[in-house]
Amino acid sequence: MIPAPREPGRYRVGMVCLGNICRSPMADVVLQAKLADAGLDDVVSVDSCGTGGWHVGDPMDDRAAATLADAGYDPTRHRAQQYADHWRDDHDLLLAMDEANLADIGGRGDRVLLLRDLDPDEPGAVVPDPYYGGDDGFREVLAMVERSCDALVDALDDLPDLRAAR
Repeated sequence: MIPAPREPGRYRVGMVCLGNICRSPMADVVLQAKLADAGLDDVVSVDSCGTGGWHVGDPMDDRAAATLADAGYDPTRHRAQQYADHWRDDHDLLLAMDEANLADIGGRGDRVLLLRDLDPDEPGAVVPDPYYGGDDGFREVLAMVERSCDALVDALDDLPDLRAAR
């Protein structure tokens, strides 16, 4: 389901949402932690961005950070950045949070999917934006992100190029 690496033994994943302060940084932090747990963090790198530039340089939303911290993740290193066209060439896989984000980065392609295309419970669903809601929305997003990232780690672990590099 995921494409092979562009460079043998290395893989770059980019998470994309609207402002890069809620969904994509949550996915970035979760995936980094799960890659470390799987021993893949030396061959897979992760970053995130937003299609809009309103929050460039800012930390993630306080509610997103608190939700991650409550679940045992470290949200402190994140600083928002904006998507640029070179991301499509620089990453092995871009994962958008919803259809609008997907359209903003040029639509689906061999290396561009929705994050929840990997979700075993609801493949192809979107990660809803929790920004205008309450804390429950952030917890729901975290559950979606964790399931999808678990599936992504399994898929990455199955790539022969990455297995050989470890």
